[in-house]
Amino acid sequence: MASFVIEGGHKLHGDIVPQGAKNEVLEVICATLLTDEEVTISNIPNILDVNNLIQLLRDMGVKVEKKSTDTYAFRADAINFDYLESNEFLTRCSRLRGSVMLVGPLVARFGHAMIAKPGGDKIGRRRLDTHFLGIQKLGATFQYDSQKGVFRISAGHLKGTYMLLDEASVTGTANILMTAVLAEGKTTIYNAACEPYIQQLCHMLNRMGAHIEGIASNLLTIEGVKSLKGCTHRVLPDMIEVGSFIGMAAMTGSEITIKDVSYQSLGIIPDSFRRLGIRLEQQGDDIFIPQQEHYEIESFIDGSIMTIADAPWPGLTPDLLSVMLVVATQAKGSVLIHQKMFESRLFFVDKLIDMGAQIILCDPHRAVVIGHDRTFRLRGGNMTSPDIRAGIALLIAALDAEGISRIHNIEQIDRGYQYIEQRLSALGARITRIE
Repeated sequence: MASFVIEGGHKLHGDIVPQGAKNEVLEVICATLLTDEEVTISNIPNILDVNNLIQLLRDMGVKVEKKSTDTYAFRADAINFDYLESNEFLTRCSRLRGSVMLVGPLVARFGHAMIAKPGGDKIGRRRLDTHFLGIQKLGATFQYDSQKGVFRISAGHLKGTYMLLDEASVTGTANILMTAVLAEGKTTIYNAACEPYIQQLCHMLNRMGAHIEGIASNLLTIEGVKSLKGCTHRVLPDMIEVGSFIGMAAMTGSEITIKDVSYQSLGIIPDSFRRLGIRLEQQGDDIFIPQQEHYEIESFIDGSIMTIADAPWPGLTPDLLSVMLVVATQAKGSVLIHQKMFESRLFFVDKLIDMGAQIILCDPHRAVVIGHDRTFRLRGGNMTSPDIRAGIALLIAALDAEGISRIHNIEQIDRGYQYIEQRLSALGARITRIE
């Protein structure tokens, strides 16, 4: 198990470029299974979850060619169905949350799939009902072996239908979309997720020959086709990384420029940081964060305490609430952080409290942060990263803390952030990886 050793208190300075979006990459790589022609994807980040999915496809029989540092070509023209029934495949699926999105393409193109209950972050219950109910409505049948934690899905004939999703699940929408594009007739998905990454998946599928309308809305209409072809696709910058770098700059009182952010795809993220008092400027497709010794949390118009909560797009992504919470610890004022989607994601705040942060954990979903306004710096500490987003939040805290901090289990951070210590060291951070 690897660890980071961080010497806090050093300002950052310079330019940084966000990696390709992890959440989009997991979707579009699974979509390559929908055709036997070559699909080329660029701006793929070198991170653990993505690398594990690419290797899983290789072992499934997909021909994978690395064309450059961040560009891969995929050709799924000889799938090894024996491997898909193996214990090794099921074990690896159980360790990778994104593997659930293999179901839609496999059922759509081949009529059957088997997958283990997927793992991933320990951030609370992440049910699969939306995925399976949607694919069932298209004509698939499911069997669940509760002893082994294995799902078997089969479909002799998929047929389009109308469905109203019980929640606007991003991965659920992606899975249903990838099933519906090869179903006979018209499928209508209402209460669909409409995040930029879902929009990207829709555009890619349309370039492959699908017919999807309503892109960027929560009402998608898909006219099924008999087969799909190859295409090229470029992944968006990762909005979570962009938000993480904004938080780092603010927390450490640093001046940095985040380059090539695809600003129009960031939605409410820049304004959410502005509500914490953080100044940032759009410069073309870059974001400039000036050095700011103090930042003051806004109040609502009636003077009540600011509440920042997650919501389906175009609301604020839940993946940034951990970052915003830690940034608020050094703001002037107070804020209620309301994490609606996952009931275990705020449990990392006890580590921040040990570092000297003033936080009241009201319940598993809500925390009140009383900012220090830099009158007191957090103390360095010895911490363990419980999940990707808590891990980066703890790293941000350590960068500004007084003294030395150690963060263990950084494989969690590696799952979502590529070369993070090298990239931050280039900006002036003092961070060392210890294997």
